[in-house]
Amino acid sequence: MEKTITVIRGDGIGPEIIGQALRVLRKIEETSGCTFHFQEALAGGCAIDACGTSLPEETLQKCLNCDSVLLGAVGGPKWDGVPKEIRPEAALLGLRAAMGLYANLRPARLFPQLAAASPLRAEIAERGVDLMMVRELTGGVYFGEHRTGIENGGLTAHDDMVYTEREIERIVRRGFETARKRSRRLTSVDKANVLDTSRLWRKVAHRVAEAYPDVAFSDLLVDNAAMQLVKDPAQFDVIVTENLFGDILSDEASMITGSIGMMASASLGDGPRGMYEPIHGSAPDIAGKDLANPVGTILSAAMMLRYSFGMAGEADRIERAVSAVLDAGYRTADCMSVGCTRLTCSEMGERILRELC
Repeated sequence: MEKTITVIRGDGIGPEIIGQALRVLRKIEETSGCTFHFQEALAGGCAIDACGTSLPEETLQKCLNCDSVLLGAVGGPKWDGVPKEIRPEAALLGLRAAMGLYANLRPARLFPQLAAASPLRAEIAERGVDLMMVRELTGGVYFGEHRTGIENGGLTAHDDMVYTEREIERIVRRGFETARKRSRRLTSVDKANVLDTSRLWRKVAHRVAEAYPDVAFSDLLVDNAAMQLVKDPAQFDVIVTENLFGDILSDEASMITGSIGMMASASLGDGPRGMYEPIHGSAPDIAGKDLANPVGTILSAAMMLRYSFGMAGEADRIERAVSAVLDAGYRTADCMSVGCTRLTCSEMGERILRELC
């Protein structure tokens, strides 16, 4: 089996964390019988500097003609002043839309070894956190019309939140299918007491639920969901929600697991090709210092093997290697605890590689 992977290192710590993930993938390549062809592409701030736009056409074509994309991180204060249509973040939105990646899967798992690093009280953390956030990616307010102008004598801004029935149905179905592969519990999060888009969301979700009688289904308002995530995260298995709510809730879920640096994600469409990236930002303050946590990126590579390439066994190997390194007391600075050994980014990558042998 041969697979072509478009590698976007991006900005800030992106090149460092991607470097460690590629070491892991090359080790998997040696032992799996699969050949990976890595093709580099520019996106984000570095692409603005080199090409004048955050998503060059060459990069887009590479992403559309590969088996999957592995992305580091994009953005940073250096590019805050550029026009919004070419900001680094616009590259992510453009890739998601062009590749048809409407579903973002973000697992939030509290490794038992990191319980002390979680901001949750010990008795809550001990009950465990192991949930999957399924976030809609290509609709909602992020993709609606944005405009600012003079109205009634002053500046007024509009951001339109728009969802079609079809967009809601396909992401809710992805949520149910994901729940079927886990503990068969799905929570749909909306704001149906206020928003028309959420009332449509709830109506469609209930209709889709009729086709999945084997999955326990419930609704939750987004403000209550935010509270429940910190009060009792163990109650959740799979959460499905729209773009803006999912962006906020998935970041909240990541923090209760001990470190945002540990969190992976997969952006998927209807086919096997996806885009895989850690959920943290480019952290320009520590870029080039070998301090970043590469685990989220390495686990994103494992998700790519599992969801796009059908290599579940190899994905399991990577996840076991990460767990073994944590068991041995090794940590990067972001999740350091008393009695543990602090490692650099490259040292953490090396330790995980050793466990893969």
